[in-house]
Amino acid sequence: MNEAAEIRRAETLMAQGKAGEAVALTAGLVVSRTPSHLALAAHAGALKAAGRREEALAFDVQAIERFASSPIAWHNLAATLGDLGRAGEAVKACEKAFTLGLDASQTWGVYARALQAAGDHERAEYAYRQSLMRAGGDPAVASELADLIWMGRGDVAAAETVLDSAFHAGGPPPPLLLAKATLFEAAGDPSRAAALLEAATQQIPGDLSLLTGAAQIALRMERLEDAQRYVEAARAVDPNARSVAQHSAIVDLALGRPDEALATLRMALARYPDDQSLWGWAATAARAAGDPLYDQLCDYEAMVAAYDLETPEGWPSLDMFLGDLGKALKILHRYAQHPSNQSLRHGSQTLHLLSGSDDPAVRAFFQAIDAPLRQHMAKLGRGEDPLRRRNTLDYRIQGAWSVRLRPGGFHRDHFHPEGWLSSAFYVETPDAALEMHDRQGWIRFGKPPFVTRPPMEPDHYVKPKPGRLVLFPSYMWHGTVPFTTDESRLTIAFDAVPKG
Repeated sequence: MNEAAEIRRAETLMAQGKAGEAVALTAGLVVSRTPSHLALAAHAGALKAAGRREEALAFDVQAIERFASSPIAWHNLAATLGDLGRAGEAVKACEKAFTLGLDASQTWGVYARALQAAGDHERAEYAYRQSLMRAGGDPAVASELADLIWMGRGDVAAAETVLDSAFHAGGPPPPLLLAKATLFEAAGDPSRAAALLEAATQQIPGDLSLLTGAAQIALRMERLEDAQRYVEAARAVDPNARSVAQHSAIVDLALGRPDEALATLRMALARYPDDQSLWGWAATAARAAGDPLYDQLCDYEAMVAAYDLETPEGWPSLDMFLGDLGKALKILHRYAQHPSNQSLRHGSQTLHLLSGSDDPAVRAFFQAIDAPLRQHMAKLGRGEDPLRRRNTLDYRIQGAWSVRLRPGGFHRDHFHPEGWLSSAFYVETPDAALEMHDRQGWIRFGKPPFVTRPPMEPDHYVKPKPGRLVLFPSYMWHGTVPFTTDESRLTIAFDAVPKG
């Protein structure tokens, strides 16, 4: 067997989105008692690409045990620990790699993310800048640093300067321009974002990411003629692209053409049958068209459920547990502004995988949700619809974060494209707001974030309360009714995906 050739094949498979095949291929490289450093790294990388991060960690640890003097092995371990939300351990692994002589921009980037997750924002900013000193045009690092500055200080100009510097250092313009437009919109200036992307589509014609990004902002601003123009240009570039199909359907819905939208989405779903974004928009199109698919996808009574958490072991009452959980989460909410690329407004959000926390209350939470998750999967059962056909009755946590909304805060209606089952768990709620006649602070379902013709209002609501876990399909539109009382709202959210 030519190991190098097999690793190249695995890398090609991952680039094609075939992570499962890459896992199977690289598994054969690590069956011996003494697999090579490259084989261990390749298999761990394939497992991470497949979302199997805990399994990847075991191979990174094996690499450390066998190649402890390798700075690359310590870098790989740090990256996986960071992906798992184990920030403190990731920081230490990066520092070990540095002591062994590694000085790569990628390692400084991993270090920056770990420091940010650990709450050391000053050192995180320093580490991001060190990464950019070594690879100044890296759009991902520049975007993350810009967002850290925006969230921490609310300084749009300073964040914009980071993105401009990355461009002048040779960074690819499209992702940097999209990051800048997202920043402007988050800061409350969508017109500036729209003007930027209009100019970008003229200067860089034919770039799908810019065209679809411009279409999204135009739709949010209800500039439907502009949105249609962008989509038509994108369709001329690649009519079969998944993003083009989705945005074509969204424009059709905005212009009152639900049958055309649904037909486009059905064709896209034939190629991407598990795509949560496409199913979310298919539900919207089916609702507008009066198609029975909507009732199949959005059976709220059967698919959305609220579970009141049992008191975890070690706490005398649920109230005392929620108090400790709230204290642990508030330590993490050190941002002045919402992230630029998330759905919340007027609040803050943690950005690392919360399930990797070593705080006792946070760890107890993820143990406590196991029972309601399994109860909900059993309640759903198996079937032929897009939700139930993937139900293996087992799961793994794909993402987990916390959100703290201030008075006037809300979530724009959204879905979770990386999940299968999604959630909202309420640690603290705006109790006075919840009792108002207009359901302030409630979680709502079914209202899309863009204009549709005819307009669509929420189709289902659930009233929050402390200790309540709401579970629902990841493709369902959901958001928070804004609340105006002088209260806050503290939640944990996570995505689960099928395991097995």
